[in-house]
Amino acid sequence: MDNDLTYLAGGEIREVRPLPPYSEIVVKFLDDYSAELLHDSACKSYPDITAVAFWARKGNIARLKAGRAEEPLRLGRGLAFHITPSNIPVQFIFSYMFGLLSGCANVVKVTSKDYLQINLLCNVLRRVLESEEYKVIRAMTAIVRYPRESKWTEDFSAKCQARLIWGGDATIENIRKCPLPPRAVELVFPDRYSLAIFDGEAIAHAEEKALRRLAQDFYNDTYMMDQNACSSPQLILWQGHNENGKKRFWAAVRELAKKRYNLAPVKATGKYADFCTNAVRFPETGKLVAEDNILYRVSLKEIPQNVDELRGKFGLFYEYDVQEFAELGKVVNGRYQTLTYFGIDSRKLAQFVLEHQWLGIDRIVPVGKALDLDVVWDGYDLVSELSRIIDVR
Repeated sequence: MDNDLTYLAGGEIREVRPLPPYSEIVVKFLDDYSAELLHDSACKSYPDITAVAFWARKGNIARLKAGRAEEPLRLGRGLAFHITPSNIPVQFIFSYMFGLLSGCANVVKVTSKDYLQINLLCNVLRRVLESEEYKVIRAMTAIVRYPRESKWTEDFSAKCQARLIWGGDATIENIRKCPLPPRAVELVFPDRYSLAIFDGEAIAHAEEKALRRLAQDFYNDTYMMDQNACSSPQLILWQGHNENGKKRFWAAVRELAKKRYNLAPVKATGKYADFCTNAVRFPETGKLVAEDNILYRVSLKEIPQNVDELRGKFGLFYEYDVQEFAELGKVVNGRYQTLTYFGIDSRKLAQFVLEHQWLGIDRIVPVGKALDLDVVWDGYDLVSELSRIIDVR
């Protein structure tokens, strides 16, 4: 079994000594890691690595820590075992940083897919961990890769105090067959469904600069990940019934995507196949609006009860003119994660979700922020979940 385990950074964790959340050594380590990433010439070509670097800066971590000033005494739970997804190359390093900030030692399993970002992030991580100053962090770090059929998932699960599973429903079901210790906690991040809501009137009257910024933000939320991220909006809701606003928005998105998006032939055929399959399966879908293969728009006559199963990728979007936000109440379930918005008061959206006691919608963020991972995710406060309270009276 030893031969199929590869350490990409760190090494075997022999003894677990948890730290308090946001400990000084972790904050300094992450800040140095951030600086190394920003100065590494190979890393500069990847916007997602740059996003990791900016998130890890001391200033951002200080902002997160400031919100917890009055918390009770805490220590990390111990060893956290992270199973990270295959669709987002940098997800593993965020999960690792969440574990460190919680005070945990971390075994992080990365995907077997050969993403260059993973290699670059681990190369820099190894370099920073070599410092004698960070031997404590080195002893808390194991970034690993092994085959899916290996016994390592069972082995690490049996030893951990916390397990995080980032993956689809089937992945979670399979990993849950591996028992955990009695006091271990488990956090799961399964398949989720996200949507966006726009005020057509606001877009119709937006200045060109603001419109281009909105198109860029929407592109980042969707095209950048081929709409594969759980937080990428699949359904676009329109409030205000302003056709000019719609036309301006989609024209700006199409113009940007034509310049930046690499629509490989396999993506184009896959997108059309998905459209055809969905048209047969969902009678609520209307006609396809498309000037070319870059952008497909499909309007809905009504919102199907199982709209969370109606998904697009590679630039296929479903849209609906919403009369009242309450229309969503009949379909929103626990699978709904992120609601992005433009031209609408987020506080009113949040108050509506609270008053109507919806099971879903864990995040309400501006367009352009859908993919921004943070220590609060999927309704979890990760630092709180991965640390334990020491009750002193």
